[in-house]
Amino acid sequence: MSIQEKISIPKAQKKAHTLSMHGHDRVDPYFWMKEREDPELLAHLHTENAYTKAQLLHTEDFQEQIYEEIVGRIKKKDVSAPYFRRGYYYYTRYEDQKEYPIYCRKKDNLEASEEILIDVNQVAKGHSFCNVTEPAISMDNQLMIYGVDFVSRRQYTLHIQNIATGEVYAESIPNTSGRGMWANDNQTFYYTQKNKETLRAEKIFRHTLGDDIANDEEIYHETDETYIVYAGKSKSDQYIVLCSYSTLATEFRVIDANDPKAKWQVITERKRNHEYFAYHYEDYFYIRTNHEAKNFRLMRTPVGQTGMEHWEEVIPHRADVLLEYVEIFKEFLVVGERSEGLPHLRIINWQNKEEHYIHFDEPAYNAYSGINLDFNTNLLRYSYTSMTTPPSVVNYNMHTREKTLLKQQEVIGDFKVENYQTERLWIPARDGQKVPFSLVYKKGTAKDGTAPLLMVGYGSYGFSYEVYFSAPGLSLLDRGFIFGIAHIRGGEDLGRAWYEDGKLLKKKNTFNDFVDCAQYLVDHEYTSPDRLFARGGSAGGLLVGAVANMRPDLFKGIIADVPFVDVVTTMLDDSIPLTTGEYDEWGNPNEQAYYEYMLSYSPYDNVKKQKYPHMLVTTGFHDSQVQYWEPAKWVAKLRDCNLGDTNILFDVDMDAGHGGASGRFSRHKLTAKQYTFMLDLVGRMD
Repeated sequence: MSIQEKISIPKAQKKAHTLSMHGHDRVDPYFWMKEREDPELLAHLHTENAYTKAQLLHTEDFQEQIYEEIVGRIKKKDVSAPYFRRGYYYYTRYEDQKEYPIYCRKKDNLEASEEILIDVNQVAKGHSFCNVTEPAISMDNQLMIYGVDFVSRRQYTLHIQNIATGEVYAESIPNTSGRGMWANDNQTFYYTQKNKETLRAEKIFRHTLGDDIANDEEIYHETDETYIVYAGKSKSDQYIVLCSYSTLATEFRVIDANDPKAKWQVITERKRNHEYFAYHYEDYFYIRTNHEAKNFRLMRTPVGQTGMEHWEEVIPHRADVLLEYVEIFKEFLVVGERSEGLPHLRIINWQNKEEHYIHFDEPAYNAYSGINLDFNTNLLRYSYTSMTTPPSVVNYNMHTREKTLLKQQEVIGDFKVENYQTERLWIPARDGQKVPFSLVYKKGTAKDGTAPLLMVGYGSYGFSYEVYFSAPGLSLLDRGFIFGIAHIRGGEDLGRAWYEDGKLLKKKNTFNDFVDCAQYLVDHEYTSPDRLFARGGSAGGLLVGAVANMRPDLFKGIIADVPFVDVVTTMLDDSIPLTTGEYDEWGNPNEQAYYEYMLSYSPYDNVKKQKYPHMLVTTGFHDSQVQYWEPAKWVAKLRDCNLGDTNILFDVDMDAGHGGASGRFSRHKLTAKQYTFMLDLVGRMD
């Protein structure tokens, strides 16, 4: 008898539980799974893992082969492109075979002796998970603050260290967002504390070195539960910046970084549906705002007169161009824009107003401003990648327009860019809109319906799904897979209207776009339903979960990573992390119209008796973004309703959270498992 036969399909116990709202009752037999410490729940999750292992046992050797392929492409001894800051070059490096980064710096030049700031490999010893935030360096370069999370709940403990002596100060600060922001006196810093239950970043404290943290002064409490708050610093180092933000509104406060106890100045009071972002330069704050400008425009206002009545326009609103960010230099203004679904970098000379764009010649790519800390330079550092070009860091001379490649991710092995082809499609949706779709494949891959294809999407929060190069993905492309990204509504790929047309009471456009893209790929013989796969994570897990209910016949398999699938129940529970801050994204189900609309697409609530595709669902037990019980409940219900002989597998990482494993190699164990899951289903385990 095989191990697959010995371990039966996990069957979660049903316990009657009724949820009532707006005169409507929902029976949720798996509601009990929310009890994190329940021995029955823990036993069930371990049983799920055992079952998944048994079902994939015949693929374990191939999983290891794929894993070795993936990590074999990673340069074991590597270093980032250094950047210069107040007399030091800072960089991150990796040592051979070690999982975690080492934060370093060198004084004055790159030939100087190296100072190791933090070796995360040492911090991680004895821990199954470790995340250390990049250190924040004091203005005199002597001290640093960094955050450590050993649980993967994104609740960091801050530590303060003397760089020269290595002394770690006695005061450590728990339950923070992971970053400290120094004032200019080298003695004071600000940090954000989280609500212990909801994990909402809600309070800003000021700490003075040597003081007991119990005496830290709470300088701001964000009482509106739909907002979160963080502390930052202007590029000029002249201002400490405090930002409160929600899905659809922001509010900025500033104080002189030389006077930590000064009174906070509000740039402009918060107002519903007004998002703005402030950048300091000389005598002005430059403000990117969507006030009377759906796709944002750029304004400026004198430092001492920040009320909107003083704002003057620098860059007007454009209906076909989204203004995403700005980068300010002494001689140039750099504007990050998006049009026709692609990012663009626009360079404007402050003095003569001459402007130009940096040219990129691939049909689909991603380019964005990188680490640019120096006002006085004429060099713009930007990052560039495409589906065939590994991530690259470039210095661009804004005077001469020359590009200098500083670093490109090295792909160990026989990878050659010219062996792969990328395309950009515009796929018609059912309502007449055209959806951008980016894809890549190895040259010679047949387009006659026989190629397996993996398509991904997200479509929420206005996050544009950028194209990217995937070194791990070569293991699929080299075995004949096509990989594609659906830039569906709910993201800002085509501007703000694209986002607004895929949220709240228009959310179903997101799912319809994805289905229509899948159908187009089948109709035009890029693939076929018995070779088509979908993958989505978090809100992208909501996407593929909804699609699985809508058109299960279109897909051979679905991979759902940490999926947000129990939409109604979660959005009705304001004790869960993220809930209150997301009413502007999904709607507030305490209002009947939103309740009924959510209920009509929520993946968990719409599971029904039908044949589902093969599915591999993942979660992290410590996930702070999407609680483990959502996919646990969903899998149980899917199995109960599935009329086919397809396999629905659940993989629970008991040591991780939303982002999975923390090590640069270990995280690819799951990647290899997911790839093997698909390759096995299409008979390409070779």
